[in-house]
Amino acid sequence: MGSAGALYPFLTNAPVDVDAVFEQVRHSIETKAHEIRELRVEVHRRDGDNLLRCAEAMAERFARGGRLLAFGNGGSSTDAQEIASQFLHPDAGGTALPALGLTSDIAVVTALCNDVGFDVIFARQLGAFGGPNDIAVGISTSGNSANLLAGFEEAKSRGMLTVGIAGYEGGKMSESDSIDHLFVVPSPSVHRIQEAQTTLYHALWELTQSALSRDRDGAAPQGTPASMRE
Repeated sequence: MGSAGALYPFLTNAPVDVDAVFEQVRHSIETKAHEIRELRVEVHRRDGDNLLRCAEAMAERFARGGRLLAFGNGGSSTDAQEIASQFLHPDAGGTALPALGLTSDIAVVTALCNDVGFDVIFARQLGAFGGPNDIAVGISTSGNSANLLAGFEEAKSRGMLTVGIAGYEGGKMSESDSIDHLFVVPSPSVHRIQEAQTTLYHALWELTQSALSRDRDGAAPQGTPASMRE
């Protein structure tokens, strides 16, 4: 097994200290849980007010008949699809809102990649589908994806509300003038970034639902969303 034996001790025939392995696993789980809990607290400290402002702006667009268009690459593309699904098919008690994941139609994505270029796959779709009442939500771990930056520029030129979710220090997304609301998860770990980003966009959904409900019922504004509470 070589070095793999250290990573997967149960696959070897050599004697294994089971208690030691379980202790390592327990310690690893506790450390990661602590890291993501602290990171969520930091994101809320840095961006709690911006989350509220963004949710209010999103609720206003939805109230005017707007749609949410979400996009990202790789693992972030699945997050984008989850964002769209969360708004379109909410939990019990939530209001279904029109949303579309721009990576869901593989025929469109591959046609644009093959015929035009990878950097335009989101800009072309936002140009075709987006309007001044709509919302563009782009998610990236690095914040440096060229096709996201092009997508935000196209969305902004069409009067869309633009929302960016990035990691590390925000990358080139933090330098863009085309993003109205930018949320950065400050961590060097891809895993912790993606976990906190998931919490962040679920909180954004919850706050948007709350803003829409308040507009309908006259309820008091919601503070910290349940998804970001300890």
